Amino acid sequence: MPNLHEMREKLKKDLVEHAFITKDTRRIVNPDGTDFAWFFDIKGIAFRPGVPDRISALFWGHLKDTTPFQVGGLETVAIALSSGIVMKAQADGVALNMFYIRKSRKVDGMQRNIEGALTDEKVILIDDALNSGRSIVRQVEALKAEGKKVVEVCVVLAFRDPSFYEYLTKEGIKIWSIFTIEDFPHTGGLLKHAEREPAPQHAPLKVEWKFESKNPEYFHVNPKSAPICDGERVYFGADNGHMWALHQSDGSVAWTHKVLFGADRKKIFSSPALFDGTLFFGAYDGNFYALDAKTGVQKWMNLEADWIGSSPCVAEDLGLVYVGLEFGLWRKKGGIAAFDARTGEKKWWHQGETFTHSTPAYSRKYNMVVIGSEEGKIFAYNAQNGNPLWTYASGGPVKAGFAIDEKRGLVVFGSWDSYVHIIDARTGALHQKVETYKPLYSSPIVYNDRVYMGLLDKRIVCIDPDTGKLVWEFWTHSRVFATPKIVDGHLFCGSNDGRLYEVDPASGKEISFFQVTERIVNSIAYNPSNKRFFLPTYANEMYCLTKILRGTL
Repeated sequence: MPNLHEMREKLKKDLVEHAFITKDTRRIVNPDGTDFAWFFDIKGIAFRPGVPDRISALFWGHLKDTTPFQVGGLETVAIALSSGIVMKAQADGVALNMFYIRKSRKVDGMQRNIEGALTDEKVILIDDALNSGRSIVRQVEALKAEGKKVVEVCVVLAFRDPSFYEYLTKEGIKIWSIFTIEDFPHTGGLLKHAEREPAPQHAPLKVEWKFESKNPEYFHVNPKSAPICDGERVYFGADNGHMWALHQSDGSVAWTHKVLFGADRKKIFSSPALFDGTLFFGAYDGNFYALDAKTGVQKWMNLEADWIGSSPCVAEDLGLVYVGLEFGLWRKKGGIAAFDARTGEKKWWHQGETFTHSTPAYSRKYNMVVIGSEEGKIFAYNAQNGNPLWTYASGGPVKAGFAIDEKRGLVVFGSWDSYVHIIDARTGALHQKVETYKPLYSSPIVYNDRVYMGLLDKRIVCIDPDTGKLVWEFWTHSRVFATPKIVDGHLFCGSNDGRLYEVDPASGKEISFFQVTERIVNSIAYNPSNKRFFLPTYANEMYCLTKILRGTL
């Protein structure tokens, strides 16, 4: 039987002859659409005869003296590699526990994020390669959420020096690899290049508290009820029908209002709005609620609709609150209503023939409110009396919200026709149209004369509204439903990869990140008075975060 040195040399030959791919043999594409010069396709050879046995033997040879432990990693290649280690251990009379982590939580069945029964033993994570380390960070956070400690990451090929992985160092996690990229000199020395481009820092944020609403609905992967905060409380709606008001100081419940009924497993997707001590939101029981923000006591309620998925917006100078309503009637499917914010009196209403999930936006300068529809039309109305101003037709449903650039007189929104539309606020005429790769569910924001938006093609983009050209694009590792937020001159936006990204809005360069286990589908909230961030996940979790001062790490 060959020894471990011989197995390593044979595996190296396998990698050189079968896994090393260059642009001369086939095209290899980066997430941003540019081409790789070369690539190690370790997954592509992981099932060739003899290769799994060699990898498993080398891993077990390194790990056998560190038992007891449990082994696992991210689907799919880690399943095969971990299985091989378990079988090698079994041949030596050692029983190892194995698990694997899903790339995203299963939305049906048992809806698990981690498959396999975790034990109390320390954890060894297995992967084919370690490059940026992003997927490893998510795995560590997922296991920490289960109270498990990762002590080592073992990979076939490491692309960078261990000093690159600041997060793993801080967590006390060792890195071991069968090979490093320096074992393959024909690659051109990526390690040296990587040292000139340090990894983004794990965000200097600490968790002050975490709140979990019971019975989250994992089936719906889309924006839900985003948080909003005043000086003392943070408010958000949950899948179980609770509108929560939490004390910002410690996450304790100030009050809760329960919505008893819904539709299609949906109860509250509407993001609340605040005005003059009143909290407004809609629900899938068809009711529009106005509650005392301090006590949760109902001030008024409108029962007219069948469902409300739209989020309200407020014209503070007019004392009006606007929201989209939906109905199950033939030729009466949706529309927009304006209510007196203090009394609940309906001031005006416009009916549509298609559903209205979109969130309205108000412009004080133009005395205008705009809203979208499932048929792709944008409707603009006089904000005070509801008189129609103009309509604009996009090529697909408009499900999210708008940014109104009052300086330039522009309305910006995303459509399911895979375009960002920029139209004239006065006339509704098309100004610019920016193509994306997939439909859009994020709402745009305008900051420093630029438009920022998350896309379902995994990008966060910055657009020049005058030219319609991309200023920069930043690639996450998953779809972006969340709406960006500017805090102290920095852009924060979450992604379905469970990562809150901090990005320089001028350059698009990543500054830092904060990793959670579940998808982030909504915008964060921020209270500048106490400098607290409120980060929601689609699993109805709420993280309260504060920045760690430099020098106290």
